[in-house]
Amino acid sequence: MIGVAIFSASLAATRLALTGMDALFLSAARAALAGLAGAAALLILREAWPRRGDLAALAIVAGGVVVGFPLLTALALRTVGAAHGTVFVGLLPLSTALFGALRSGERPSAAFWVLSVLGALVTVGFAARGLDGPPGPGDAFMLAAILVCGLGYAEGGVLARRLGGWQVIAWATVLSLPLSLPLALALTPAHLEAIPLPAWAGLGYVALFSMLIGFVFWYRALARGGIAAIGQLQLLQPFMGLGVAALVLGERIEPAMIAAALLVAACVALARRLA
Repeated sequence: MIGVAIFSASLAATRLALTGMDALFLSAARAALAGLAGAAALLILREAWPRRGDLAALAIVAGGVVVGFPLLTALALRTVGAAHGTVFVGLLPLSTALFGALRSGERPSAAFWVLSVLGALVTVGFAARGLDGPPGPGDAFMLAAILVCGLGYAEGGVLARRLGGWQVIAWATVLSLPLSLPLALALTPAHLEAIPLPAWAGLGYVALFSMLIGFVFWYRALARGGIAAIGQLQLLQPFMGLGVAALVLGERIEPAMIAAALLVAACVALARRLA
């Protein structure tokens, strides 16, 4: 739940960062900053190098959650709002469970899949209220982001059983440094002083919290509690994000939100029990 709470502010922070910087620079910079922080942690704690057989799995994690999801969501949020993106976040638990079944050999019960789909429908249905207009490129980017993120979550959950939760994301970000750091330097805006402080704050959040600290909790949870079962907690992420908006921005919490969140919480509890 700590990991989900951290992730719940990611889209809003990304949207904030995009008010002052390009999507490509943002994606490269957040990965590079996370990679440098991860490298520092690995060196200070003198962690052993991953085995050669783990490199392919780490590459999948890096491609899914270090490069793919941040870049695709940043491209999507150029044309759609953060609230619009929550429609797709409601599909992330299903994506995680599906890839968990493929990559880890987990075989949840039929009742689990029914409850998982029901929870996703409730979440997506609530988040989609009031949205209008035909699907556009932003929707395609968000859907692709959910798919690669689910794969990265599942692969990282399997790998965390051997390497440890924080080590997986640290090594994945370090593995991305040869790509992310040169790109970040090449794409650095000419006038950094023109970037407003809120945009820097958004970059700082997605680099350290969304990209690194949140995964310390998340991958450990997936390794200990099962990818499919723990992944269902993500159904609560859109509601937690709206709760943060209410506390920070003063937005009104509607009775429908409370009812939907309670129904989703019931689906999560039952799905975890039956997984």
